[in-house]
Amino acid sequence: MAETEKLTEAGAWLNQVHPYERWIESLNVPIYRGYFMEDLGSLKLGRWGDRECDAAFLQLAGQEGVSAIYLTDVPAGKTLRPFRMAIDELVYVIQGGGLTTIWSGERPKRVFEWQKHSFFLLPANYTYQLSNMRGSEPARLLHCSGLPTAMAAIPDPEFYFQSTAVDLSVLYGTDEGQLYSKIQVITDTGYKNPRDVWIGSSFPDMLSWYKLEALKERGAGGHIVWISFPRSLHVSHMSVFPSGTYKKAHRHGPGVVVLVLAGEGYSIMWPEQGADKVVIPWHEGSVFVPPNNWWHQHFNPGRAPARYLALHAPTGMPTGNAYFTNSKGEKLTVAPEDDPANQIEYPDEDPWIRKKFEEELAKSGLKILMPDEAYRDRNFKWRYSEDKNAS
Repeated sequence: MAETEKLTEAGAWLNQVHPYERWIESLNVPIYRGYFMEDLGSLKLGRWGDRECDAAFLQLAGQEGVSAIYLTDVPAGKTLRPFRMAIDELVYVIQGGGLTTIWSGERPKRVFEWQKHSFFLLPANYTYQLSNMRGSEPARLLHCSGLPTAMAAIPDPEFYFQSTAVDLSVLYGTDEGQLYSKIQVITDTGYKNPRDVWIGSSFPDMLSWYKLEALKERGAGGHIVWISFPRSLHVSHMSVFPSGTYKKAHRHGPGVVVLVLAGEGYSIMWPEQGADKVVIPWHEGSVFVPPNNWWHQHFNPGRAPARYLALHAPTGMPTGNAYFTNSKGEKLTVAPEDDPANQIEYPDEDPWIRKKFEEELAKSGLKILMPDEAYRDRNFKWRYSEDKNAS
């Protein structure tokens, strides 16, 4: 083979389409791309033949071959055909209500109910069916998994939809019958600030959740709850922060899906200091995925608290200790996610950030509630009502 032919062959191999991208394109359903989707409830879906339902896939900038996002509709009063996948899936209910029936082989079936704002796990290789128990409206669900990462190692789709290997202890183990009803709280001491983690397989209503911890290091008077799932590498968190405030800019690795559950506001993303910024308007049902180690910052100019759910890189991949490429093409190593180098304090931020926020508040006749001291003192500590010494 001539040297030029060898180079051409090598180039074709290096530039081949990712197996996950190739697979979703073969399904002939809509694929939505960009930095964000403002309204998941209004996106048009197409027929996914193998599943006999309407669906659409999202390929947003920050997914970067790490996380998969797709939507399914369950028609009013209907039940979808059985389905299974060889890796865990997380599901959030955008609208509607219904039941999930889940089982393995000839073993007993388990059934649990869901409604709008429910959040639950579909464990690897368990067969499940989704049923819409309401006759007046379709149900719409968002599914998230680490399928792109998995397919980078084993590219054959048949492996993920035809495999029969299953960990029976997940549903039929010592806690048999408790998988979708039992929730426990543990304290994770592996961080500089220990955090409580809620572990369960189904959370009925993320909007009614009120047991959150203060997230003082991120500012804005915000609160957070960490969520995990039994025998799964999936981790998520939900954040709530008040009107008239905004959180400090921060960065982490790719694949973290941010789904807005309540409130109206916007986020800003940018790759490095001085670069052009992407402004993302959001409300309930919006979704975006910050690209790898892009700075991003969340703002609440609305009249009610804002609430979002962050589905972390769903394969257990670390979100820090990565690198990013600056505008000069240089690879720059960054510190772990909880390192101060991955957060911009209010006194150090671009003055345009505060100016824009005040302008957005003024459109609704509101004023900024950020203390002036926060812009002067890098060690400023936000006061929370639950603090023992709070006035």
